[in-house]
Amino acid sequence: MENKNKFYITTTLPYVNAPLHIGHALEFVRADTIARYKKLLGYDVFFNTGTDEHGVKIYEKAKENNLSPEDFVNRSFETFKEQLKIFNLFEEIHYVRTTNEHHIKSAQEFWKTVEKNGFIYKKNYEAKYCIGCESEKTDSELINGECVDHPGIPLKLIEEENYFFKYSAFSEKLLNFYGENPNFVIPDFRFNEIKNFVKNGLQDFSISRLKEKMPWGISVPGDDTQVMYVWFDALTNYISTLGWPEDVENFEAFWKNGNPTQYCGKDNNRFQSAMWQAMLMAANLPNSKQIVINGHITGEGGIRMSKTLGNVVDPRDIANKYGVDALRYFLLKEVSSFEDSPFTMDRFHDAYNSGLVNGLGNLTSRILTMSSSYGVSLSEEDLKMKYYTNPVSDLEEFDIYKHINNIWSSISDLNKFIQEQEPFKKIKVDEDGAKKDLHYLLYHLLGIALALEPMMPATSLKIQELIKENKKPDFPLFPRVD
Repeated sequence: MENKNKFYITTTLPYVNAPLHIGHALEFVRADTIARYKKLLGYDVFFNTGTDEHGVKIYEKAKENNLSPEDFVNRSFETFKEQLKIFNLFEEIHYVRTTNEHHIKSAQEFWKTVEKNGFIYKKNYEAKYCIGCESEKTDSELINGECVDHPGIPLKLIEEENYFFKYSAFSEKLLNFYGENPNFVIPDFRFNEIKNFVKNGLQDFSISRLKEKMPWGISVPGDDTQVMYVWFDALTNYISTLGWPEDVENFEAFWKNGNPTQYCGKDNNRFQSAMWQAMLMAANLPNSKQIVINGHITGEGGIRMSKTLGNVVDPRDIANKYGVDALRYFLLKEVSSFEDSPFTMDRFHDAYNSGLVNGLGNLTSRILTMSSSYGVSLSEEDLKMKYYTNPVSDLEEFDIYKHINNIWSSISDLNKFIQEQEPFKKIKVDEDGAKKDLHYLLYHLLGIALALEPMMPATSLKIQELIKENKKPDFPLFPRVD
């Protein structure tokens, strides 16, 4: 295996029951930015994503479409991969499917390990279950008898004999782990949420379903009458994708030594930061290194966007009209790194015009028009400039919003420099001074382009090519859109 520092990053796996929405785009683009940044620093990066293809939600959606679950998820996975192309993601992305034969074997091996270690038992129980969340709900988590995140979806009453995970055995272990890893969950206020959740005591939860009631899942090892609960199955994707348990070398390189980092939305905090970590402990496997929690993108009136509420925005529509990097720009610069942020098409359109058309696009055109007209270019040595030679504190802390806004401050500074120095006028009376100014502008424009490479890769490459060729753009980088 290549002798480089390793870095592992993963998104959560979206269900394949509906098209991706703008919230998914946020998670993919942010994880992709960190993957690209780490690669520029010289890391061997393993970027994982894929599809969660089991559970009640998938089973019922397949029936609704008059398809077998197998046909439904196979079609949906191909659609998922096509949808991801609009985000211009990391070239070496790894896809995992929870219906993949290796994942199934890996999940079953994980189950057997946890069971052997004494953390799985069987009992009769009844519970209220939200299909939208694919999780049980207590009365205290409901409003008017409905799930807060999925109003309008009737809860199912489960009454059967299932296998349970001894979640309650891990409260102290998790709190000790959190204490030893003070940066485990980012941001701090999300970390405080999960610590308080665990401090209040953990309840054992069901990790199987009767196959006769819900056959679409991975069979429980040694009991063909039961299938695994979808979360207990799906969470193991983070290690099954690395070849666990048989590919020891790859697993140790990227999970044990690769600082495994997981992006997720705030509604996934408990699953990723507590449930999955307890499961890893139960299997005697290393814990994740960090969990990065996004806020939600909200629609009109501050209401959370979700497929259930039907107020989602299709990122394909935005990319088709404005371009992929315009979509990436908005998600990274105009959406808070950790808090909820609003999205409307008016807000997007205004940001596109001010930040891209009149900002970066106009600056690039002005500088390259002057430099090509007045014969100013960068030297071969100048063109060897590297931006990401050392870790950048904001990106190490996953504050992409802060980092890209600092870049836009540099764009404003260059525009201000042009207004104050007016090289287009100075060239008539002080040619040397004007060319010195233009060299300064061109050099710093290259720095901006290089800085944008993890966030807006296509735009970055285009500006770099124009600078090397010393030519103005034939067309606007960001054309005006009505």
